[in-house]
Amino acid sequence: MKRSQRIGCAALAVAALSATAACGGGSASSSQEKGGTATIEFSIASAVIGPKEEVATYAVGKEEGFLDKERIKVETSNADGSVAALQAVASGSADITAADVGAILAAREKGVPVKAIGGLVQNWPWVMAVPPGSGIKTAADLKGKKIGVISLASGSAMYARAYAANAGLDEKDIELLPVGVGAQAASTLKDGKVDALALYTQAYTTIENTGTTYRYLENPDMFQGIRSITFAVREDTLDKRRDELVRFLRASYQSMLFSAVNPEAAMRDGYQVFPQVLAGKSADDRIAGDTKIFETWMKSATPSSGSPEDFTDWGAINDQEWQKTAAYTKESGQITKDVRIDDVWDDSLLKDANDFDSAAVVARAQKAGTATD
Repeated sequence: MKRSQRIGCAALAVAALSATAACGGGSASSSQEKGGTATIEFSIASAVIGPKEEVATYAVGKEEGFLDKERIKVETSNADGSVAALQAVASGSADITAADVGAILAAREKGVPVKAIGGLVQNWPWVMAVPPGSGIKTAADLKGKKIGVISLASGSAMYARAYAANAGLDEKDIELLPVGVGAQAASTLKDGKVDALALYTQAYTTIENTGTTYRYLENPDMFQGIRSITFAVREDTLDKRRDELVRFLRASYQSMLFSAVNPEAAMRDGYQVFPQVLAGKSADDRIAGDTKIFETWMKSATPSSGSPEDFTDWGAINDQEWQKTAAYTKESGQITKDVRIDDVWDDSLLKDANDFDSAAVVARAQKAGTATD
């Protein structure tokens, strides 16, 4: 697919956001309930609930009392990806979402009044995988090969193109085939229909839980520092509900810290809030595999070095990371213009969102039971 076509796809996807923003009303749930509790509608940018941000922020926050302490009640809805979740925020049917930065930048370029207010996934989550015995050792070896991506409009396709281009390969040197995720993706590589996969780390862990093993190609430096999933709201929501958003973020980041310290306890909280994750099985039957998947997601969302007790500045994204992320988003065809960071990023809530007793959260997580109640 040519670059101009990719830009066209991105424009079409975000056009719906622009129209929705033009017709949309205000914030979704601006009323305060009795006792000063505020209701916030959180649009989960995925059609399927799993061991990821909805567990690490909302489920843990609900079960461990962080949301109650902040006087925040969260109602959730699901959207089929970041663009759809941003559409919900733009229309006013949701207050906040955790969406891909590329989608946020693309929406902003089209005039959608959304802003990023706090980072979540901070380490590049995409990686290239091949069978252990594959002759593909470097990116240059992908010339003439077929690469499996989630879809041709997905972040994995953009990653695969950028990965190949960094090795001096042109788009005509590789062929991208949509393979989805999970068993479907695994079977296409096993059957030789593709030579490599371009998926996110959590997806690989899910496959590896079935006994499949892969060899992973090293990512070049160009992907270091590019940000991914980030909290975003409408500008008017940010203006009108700052205190409530601070409280939501503070509960979310405490939940993230708890999850980093005790991912198994966090996953069990996830079962309580989202029992559909169990798929009819018992928690004890699923906990080992789901915790492993959840730990993989947490590694993408927390610092790559240090221990949870030392994690600070939750949600921070520095100017260099924004510039590198915007450059990648432009190169991949999601946006067409340079970005003024102040137009898309407001970090004014983060100082107060980080104002919590980290030691108390760590102690709570360390004492949390891991046995089924």
